Amino acid sequence: MGKLHQIGNIIIRVYANDHLPAHFHVIAPDFQALIEIETLAVLAGKLEGNARRSVMAWVTKNVDIIKAEWNRINPRFPV
Repeated sequence: MGKLHQIGNIIIRVYANDHLPAHFHVIAPDFQALIEIETLAVLAGKLEGNARRSVMAWVTKNVDIIKAEWNRINPRFPV
């Protein structure tokens, strides 16, 4: 549920009934991170090096998709 995109072994996902601030999850075998949608700040975990560059390149081009998915499955807390 909520899988938006996959870059190699990195998955970008939004979960239903999640908490504020509005965020998405970046999940890989050796790390995880929570990224705030509005600021793209890392709230928890780590996202470094090539993984950060790849994820942020996709996210900046597709932030509207992330917001739409957050709003669809978390309607109590729209962005």
